[in-house]
Amino acid sequence: MTPEECQNKTNAIAGEIGNVIVGQQELVRHVLICLLTEGHLLVEGAPGLGKTQMLRTLADAVSMPWSRIQFTPDLMPADIVGTQVLDQDESGARRFEFRPGPITANLVLADEVNRATPKTQSAMLEAMQERAVTVAGETRNLPRPFMVMATQNPIEMEGTYPLPEAQLDRFLFKSVVPFPSAIELMAVASRTTGAETPRAQAVCDGPTLQAMIDLTRRVPIPEHCVRLAVDIVVATHPDSETSPEIVRRFVRFGASPRGVQSMILAAKASALLDGRPSVASDDIAAVAVPALRHRISVGYEAVADGIGDDELVRSVVELVPAAGSGVRGAP
Repeated sequence: MTPEECQNKTNAIAGEIGNVIVGQQELVRHVLICLLTEGHLLVEGAPGLGKTQMLRTLADAVSMPWSRIQFTPDLMPADIVGTQVLDQDESGARRFEFRPGPITANLVLADEVNRATPKTQSAMLEAMQERAVTVAGETRNLPRPFMVMATQNPIEMEGTYPLPEAQLDRFLFKSVVPFPSAIELMAVASRTTGAETPRAQAVCDGPTLQAMIDLTRRVPIPEHCVRLAVDIVVATHPDSETSPEIVRRFVRFGASPRGVQSMILAAKASALLDGRPSVASDDIAAVAVPALRHRISVGYEAVADGIGDDELVRSVVELVPAAGSGVRGAP
């Protein structure tokens, strides 16, 4: 697999998604980056914006199995990972057999993940981090490639359980889906209310996608780009000497080391999507907001003053190179 072949494949996948999904170019790019890095995506947006359709269309384009888990307050961990059931064969002998849950698909949609209880949410942690599930003391590997796309509704917050920081940290990206424009709504109505509904065609398969993921890991990244990612994450901590004033005033806890890993991997995928052989500083800056917006914890002062996560991350990205770190000119 060469970078040119990888770019052609991702362009073909994006084209098939565009035949079904209207607009949402930023979300499509985030989905492709998570696909190339085998990372997980948290999508926040109002109902009816095509979040579920996005993963279904992606599964059609890459020709891989997908499953949907509708999170509700009464959902149990066994409903996700699977359970042992007592089975009886023709001879009358009884034994326990494992019945896998919906998490065992290549692409998993965790719909309204913040509506399940923390006990059920925690069932996703091992699957997302280790790509495995443990049931009855036995660990079973999940199929690869494996990607979770979780959605949450920011409007109806009553009866929800906000995701803890430990689980938010498992997501490579958090993408915020905006409401479509009037022109895009016209296109949505035209595509979805006619006699035929468009559907994506398969333009990739599992082995090809795995080769693309392996290629993404091998994309070279200069040392100064790694240092830029490190300095950005360090500057999100209010007790850091390099953190800007806005961080010291409004941030309670900064991003974890996974923030550095996410930015570097996402920057490699971003370079491949653009047809470039190596990572540039602009790639790190471009992926900083979706990679870090869910990894920083703000205080009440930020809420009172209307300061959001995106504004804080953008301020860090703009101010870190000028704060004397010397990242831009590092050897």
